[in-house]
Amino acid sequence: MTPFLLGVTGGIGSGKSCVSRLLASYCLAPLVDVDQCCRRLLEIDQPGWLALRAAFGDVFLQANGAVDRTALRERLFSEPQFRCQVDRLLHPLAREAMRRAAASCQESLVLIEIPLLYEAGWQSEVDAVLVVYARRGAQCCRIMRRDGVSRRKAAQAIAAQMNLGDKAEMADYVIDNSDSWACVRQRVVGLGNELSERFAG
Repeated sequence: MTPFLLGVTGGIGSGKSCVSRLLASYCLAPLVDVDQCCRRLLEIDQPGWLALRAAFGDVFLQANGAVDRTALRERLFSEPQFRCQVDRLLHPLAREAMRRAAASCQESLVLIEIPLLYEAGWQSEVDAVLVVYARRGAQCCRIMRRDGVSRRKAAQAIAAQMNLGDKAEMADYVIDNSDSWACVRQRVVGLGNELSERFAG
């Protein structure tokens, strides 16, 4: 049986990882994390690492050969043209890794966390989309707390992505993660009940 693929996306600092992990656990569904796929692709001698080195030499490599992820991330957020260039290198590799991971799952429902689902145009890869929404102020505070950056840097990271409200309008499901975790948990459980009933067995 072909599994139903639910793509989970949002914006930086929207809390999509927390929501996707809880929802997957509640539904007893496997979770494919595209960010994790990308991290593995950027390990030394892996396809993404090789592609970056071929395109940019040692610019983003540390002395031990590992990718300097902080330097790479800062340039991705500050230079749209560079971001497009890197996306062209890495997106096909990440897409193939995601497909392989999803194909290995035997369950009827599979969650796939894809941070840049709409930006990359990967809607056709999934059967439905859940957007984890958060107000811009909440996003900023989470990014600042998590990454130890200034409000300006946090706002820059948010601006580098598609407007979160626009994503929510296109989604099949939306979870608002602007409020307390207790409130958000109730929303996730409600959606989990709906999905569990639909895909029971």
